Amino acid sequence: HVQLVESGGGSVQAGGSLRLTCEGSGGFYSIWCMAWFRQASGKEREGVASIDTGSGSTYYADSVKGRFTISLDNAKIMAYLQMNSLKPEDTAMYYCAAKGATGGCSAAYAYDSGYWGQGTQVTVS
Repeated sequence: HVQLVESGGGSVQAGGSLRLTCEGSGGFYSIWCMAWFRQASGKEREGVASIDTGSGSTYYADSVKGRFTISLDNAKIMAYLQMNSLKPEDTAMYYCAAKGATGGCSAAYAYDSGYWGQGTQVTVS
């Protein structure tokens, strides 16, 4: 059974940077895609970035392109989200998600039945 734990959230001023880490354990063989989602207060959850662990292909929401970078440590189940040029509208709870290959890695809905972490709060003022 895969478990995911996020870390690295915090409070930062606009224009600053944060790096989120998602550490996974268990069931390495079942993971093909990893992604970051976020949910701001009163809003629906949205996909931020995802990565195909096989090809390395990455996908980003338009709102974060050029500012956020998703990466992996393939030796472990670890995913990172480097967030630069942060804006107040980036304030949200950030969640890590992982899934198998079925359905591809880019579609947010494909993670609904995958594995999820508990989230880490990012606040930009």
